[in-house]
Amino acid sequence: MKVLLVSTYELGRQPFGLASPAAWLRAGGCTVTCVDLACSVLPRSAVEEADLAAFYLPMHTATRLAVPAIQKVRALNPGIHLCCYGLYAPVNETYLRGLGVETVLGGEFEQGLRDLAARLGNGDCGPQREALISLGRQSFLVPDRNGLPSFRRYAKLLANGEEKLVGFTEASRGCKHFCRHCPIVPVYNGTFRVVQPEVVLGDIRQQVALGAQHITFGDADFFNGPAHAAAIVEALHAEHPALTYDVTIKIEHLLRHRDLLPVLKRTGCLFVTSAVESIDDAVLEKLAKGHTRADFIQVVALMRDTGLVLTPTFVTFTPWTTRRGYRELLQLLVDLGLVENVSPIQLAIRLLIPAGSLLLELPEIRELVDPFDAAALSYRWRHSDPAVDELCTQVQSLIQGEERRKASRVEIFRRIWELAHERPPDFHLDSRASIPYLNEPWYC
Repeated sequence: MKVLLVSTYELGRQPFGLASPAAWLRAGGCTVTCVDLACSVLPRSAVEEADLAAFYLPMHTATRLAVPAIQKVRALNPGIHLCCYGLYAPVNETYLRGLGVETVLGGEFEQGLRDLAARLGNGDCGPQREALISLGRQSFLVPDRNGLPSFRRYAKLLANGEEKLVGFTEASRGCKHFCRHCPIVPVYNGTFRVVQPEVVLGDIRQQVALGAQHITFGDADFFNGPAHAAAIVEALHAEHPALTYDVTIKIEHLLRHRDLLPVLKRTGCLFVTSAVESIDDAVLEKLAKGHTRADFIQVVALMRDTGLVLTPTFVTFTPWTTRRGYRELLQLLVDLGLVENVSPIQLAIRLLIPAGSLLLELPEIRELVDPFDAAALSYRWRHSDPAVDELCTQVQSLIQGEERRKASRVEIFRRIWELAHERPPDFHLDSRASIPYLNEPWYC
């Protein structure tokens, strides 16, 4: 059985979503070709020879980019079996099947992919038998990264004027929480699964051997399982004392598990990404984020006291955003000294409402949205104040133009401030080159 695994976009990282199933499929006797379209083009010969093509859909952007690739694969090989797997596959099942996709797998997809390949190899080409969403516990295998592009082809860590090659792994899947806007919730529904520590450490070990100098943990929340997380970073640091890493942790977990922050610092954590989303308590409640503005401000101080860098992310444009509120966010970032900690695109993110979103629990959202746009993979909405939508468009265009000319975060922030306030800023910002960050700004 010849299998083609395809990734279109995984936030500028070498795709874990190819490496992990590749290990399972190769262990099952399949010949596997991995293609990352973020770095290369579809190899015609591999498409024509494959019996099964499986597309990894971890996020909205990846799914949109996969559509023309799916159509091209079908055109080159009409008899191939098409599969889509990952977070955005089951919630967009109807649309994907309309493209000719025959198998759709969500949740813990590795076993389902191997079962599918075995079934097809035995001549069973009938309707899907594998679970649409599997949340069963898996005994994971160390991902197989053979055939994937070099880390040099992906995003780099920038810190103190230096670049580091970045690897990527997962220590857990799913999430215990129910943030209304999160695409994980419709699939995992509060389920959280750990990846066995020996598998995580084995993956890190092979990535270091391949040149990785920094590891990004892709867990939705690294402190969903705090003891599991602490054990992994202690073991990581013991084996690779020069290796640095970054993680994603909720504001409420940074407060609840503050005793673990020194552990992160001591074991090589450079920065912590946290989905702050808003500084408006009413909006945070609608999003069911589990923290307040005051909590966010407290965490900023807590992280500084620990010597860790906080990298906040935001959903800046929502149906509840006002121009005044947007200006207030900019001012708070100045007051807290966080301007360089925030990727500029985070000041232009517009609320995405995908299929199955818990946002649809809110009557005001149900009344606001247009019918589901399958091709856009979301419900479209317009702000009650057209000026807010216009500001969003202007900020997005400004950021794209400024990043093309390699402007600094401080320079871009000043331009955004001028756009939002219609006047130059009345403050001075110094560039702080010591803030580490990955040079891949997109998060959706």
